[in-house]
Amino acid sequence: MAEREFDAIVIGAGPAGEVCAGRLADGGLEVALVEQELVGGECSYYACMPSKALLRPAELLAEVQRVPGAREMISGELDPDVVLRRRDEVIHDRDDASQLPWLEARGVGLIRGHASFSGERTLTVGREALRARRAVVVATGTAAAFPPIEGLAEARPWTNREATTAKRVPSRLLILGGGVVGVEMAQAWSSLGSSVTLVEAEDRLLAGEEPFASEQVAAGLGRGGVEIRTGARATAASRGQGGQVSLGLDGGEELRGDELLVAVGRRPRSDEIGLEAAGVAAGGYLEVDDQLRVGGSQWLYAIGDVNGRALLTHMGKYQGRIAADHILGRDVAATCDKLGSPRVVFTEPQVAAVGRTLAAAGEDGLDVRAVDVETAANAGASFVGRNAPGTSRLVVDEDHRVIVGATFVGPEVAESLHAATIAVTAAIPLEQLWHAVPTFPTRSELWLRLLEEYGL
Repeated sequence: MAEREFDAIVIGAGPAGEVCAGRLADGGLEVALVEQELVGGECSYYACMPSKALLRPAELLAEVQRVPGAREMISGELDPDVVLRRRDEVIHDRDDASQLPWLEARGVGLIRGHASFSGERTLTVGREALRARRAVVVATGTAAAFPPIEGLAEARPWTNREATTAKRVPSRLLILGGGVVGVEMAQAWSSLGSSVTLVEAEDRLLAGEEPFASEQVAAGLGRGGVEIRTGARATAASRGQGGQVSLGLDGGEELRGDELLVAVGRRPRSDEIGLEAAGVAAGGYLEVDDQLRVGGSQWLYAIGDVNGRALLTHMGKYQGRIAADHILGRDVAATCDKLGSPRVVFTEPQVAAVGRTLAAAGEDGLDVRAVDVETAANAGASFVGRNAPGTSRLVVDEDHRVIVGATFVGPEVAESLHAATIAVTAAIPLEQLWHAVPTFPTRSELWLRLLEEYGL
């Protein structure tokens, strides 16, 4: 078997792997990027992009219906077939040809196939042997996790992949899991005409976010016709010969639907690439240091979801830059992919958050204070719908007078998050933020209201 050598080999051409490979090539290295499925990864074809394409029409319709003078022009309902066709355009019908010019322009060598370690710095891809002179970067991501529920696998449930690429609207959709995927898909398919029932074992949706965010998202889903069962555990699942799915709950109730989406979490794809041959235990998230090196290795890196630090596309891309720079010999470290991770839930209302919640900050031993205002409590908000529901919160570290967390709930708040991300990651003193004057009349004046509420 002939062996080809590269300076660096990146396994996985999702957003993290693409960014890392491109940055290494821009730095003058000879780089191979190995991908067994589609260049662009889960985010481009089965997660971020198709889900937002499904969600956006109803989100836009809701905003228009809040604005007098525009809502009178609305007639009829969303056309599911048109929405699904537009979704397919967004994901290029799952064809990655449009992704390739970016790699070609940087001289990144794309190798299609399944990579498996055969030793230190060495891999096999099909009948080809590859060797890295400097580094190997694992960017294999995660896959949907299935809980140990009787009959679940045999019931052929949807994962995020089927939920974001389905060609028809199910008449009845059962969703197991009230995290981001669960609530977003409940929103999307309900808006397209599906009767949706969402089952969550915890006592609230979005358990990692502020309680008021959970309440307001649940209320929004309820207004859209979604039936929500919190504090309910599934015990069994089955699919009948006619295709109908049944989901048994711990109280003895049985729910029935045409499809069942399992959205209870992710598992790292670390057990598929022969890491044992490289001296690394597989089967879990790959623990890395702040340079993204696995287990103190000087040549093996893991970036993106597979290391478990922050299961978010943008943080994977951030890690890809950090790893590439470190391989290129720069003194860098990842500092903002844990507590500084910004995140958005694209429901109606949206949830945009960064840093700690009030409860998490207290658990970390910080002396904190919550500052809350209504998201619509500013002049700019009236132009996207006066009195639209939503709350905004800053979590302030009283000892250091800096913001350690922020949550915004309301329509179209996602684009407002970056200012909070800068404030949290840069630890900007509140007294300094007072001089960052928001323009009138925009929703950025929300910051003025929050600082006034704090007492500045």
